[in-house]
Amino acid sequence: MAIPDFQTLMLPTLKALDDGYEHPFKDVVEVLANEFKLTQEELSEMLPSRRARTFYNRVAWAKFYLKKAGLVSQTKRSYLSITKLGLETIKSELNSISVKFLEQFPDYIKFKEADDLTEVSSLAQPSESVIKNTPEEVLEENYTKLNLALAIDLLDIVKSSSPTFFERLVVNLLVRMGYGGTLANAARVTKRSGDEGIDGVIDEDRLGLDSIYIQAKRWEGVVGRPEIQKFVGALSGQRATKGVFITTSDFTKEALDFVKNNNHYKVVLINGYTLAKLMIENNVGVSVATTYEVKGIDSDFFVDE
Repeated sequence: MAIPDFQTLMLPTLKALDDGYEHPFKDVVEVLANEFKLTQEELSEMLPSRRARTFYNRVAWAKFYLKKAGLVSQTKRSYLSITKLGLETIKSELNSISVKFLEQFPDYIKFKEADDLTEVSSLAQPSESVIKNTPEEVLEENYTKLNLALAIDLLDIVKSSSPTFFERLVVNLLVRMGYGGTLANAARVTKRSGDEGIDGVIDEDRLGLDSIYIQAKRWEGVVGRPEIQKFVGALSGQRATKGVFITTSDFTKEALDFVKNNNHYKVVLINGYTLAKLMIENNVGVSVATTYEVKGIDSDFFVDE
C-alpha cells in the first residue's frame, strides 16, 4: 500500500500510546509500520532531499501536531506518552484525526494564534492542495517545481544559442562533471563538424586513461535509431567503446532500446531536459538566487555530561 499521509497517521500514533506508558519514538514508528503493513521498500523510501525516510518523517509530523494540541507529551528526548486529554479523546471512538479536528483544543488554538509563531501557524492550516503533505514535503515539492521551470527556461536559451556557444557549454558541463581534467585541457576536444553542434573526444579522467566520444546536436526533431547507429559505427571506427550523445530535443523509443540492448558499446543518451537538469546540478549557466536554511535539532548539544 502507499505510505499514509501524516494526518492519517495521527489517530494510530495516539492509539499506539493508549497504555499510558512512555514509548521510544522509534518503537511507535515500528508499530505503525506493522499496522499499515508497509514493505521494506516503502520503509526505505527517502524524501527527495535524501535527508530523511518518508514514513519516519510523516510520523514525526503527526507527533508534532498531536503534541501541539496537548494530546501527547514528550517526557524526555525521543520518548512519548499520551496525556489525559489524549486518553479522553480516543475514548470517543474516532475514525480519524485531522488538522481541522485539532482546532477544538485550546493548546492548538494558542499555537496557531501565537504572535511570534506566525509562520509556523500557517503550517497548522495547510491549503486543500497540500493537506496530505507534511510542511517539509510541501517545501521539497515546490523546490522541484521551481527547478522544473528553470530547466524549461534553460533549454529554451540553449536552443537559441549559437553553435559555438553550445560547443563551449557541452565542454564546460563535462568538465564540471569531472571529465577532461581542467577546462584548459578539455578545450582540446576535436571538432569534426560544423552542423550546429560538436563531435569530438574528451578524456574520461585527468590521467587520460580512457576516452569518451561526444556527439551533440541542437535538434528540434526527435533523434531516432539510425542516428544512434551511425554514432556507434563511428565509435567502432575509432576502436572506442564509450560515447555520449547529447541533443536539445529527445530520443525515440527505438533509439533508447537500441542503446539499452547493446552490450558492446557504452553509450549514454542525454535529451534536452536531462541536459538542463545536469546544468542546474553542476551550476552551469545558473547561480543561486535565494538560500533557505532548514535547521534541525542538534542532539549532541543536549547530551548531559
